[in-house]
Amino acid sequence: MKMNGKCRLTGLAGVFALASLSGASPLWAAELLVFEQPGCVWCQRFDREIAPIYPKTEEGRLAPLRRLDLGDEDAALATLAAPVRYTPTFVLVEDGREVGRIPGYAGEDAFWGLLAELTKKLPRTP
Repeated sequence: MKMNGKCRLTGLAGVFALASLSGASPLWAAELLVFEQPGCVWCQRFDREIAPIYPKTEEGRLAPLRRLDLGDEDAALATLAAPVRYTPTFVLVEDGREVGRIPGYAGEDAFWGLLAELTKKLPRTP
């Protein structure tokens, strides 16, 4: 937002922008964004089967989960390769850029297998 000829940053966008300008990195460089919508039965199934254990897994520590509403791509604070059209859609982002995505949820085995393939694309730190 411009005010009196100066740019003012607000909200999380401002925090991330200021962190990048100062050379500091955000707490997590990678995130797993999940786009969902009310009444989505597959979102509810993911919530029952995966969401409670996800933060306790290696993938959860590597790329914490952040929930977003379908159609709220601007709140992702990341450059997405394409619009999100279905729920749930899981988008792995690293440093503000999409690494890959999982459209839909087909159960635990499929989710963990697909996520393992995506996370192989992330840099590993010792």
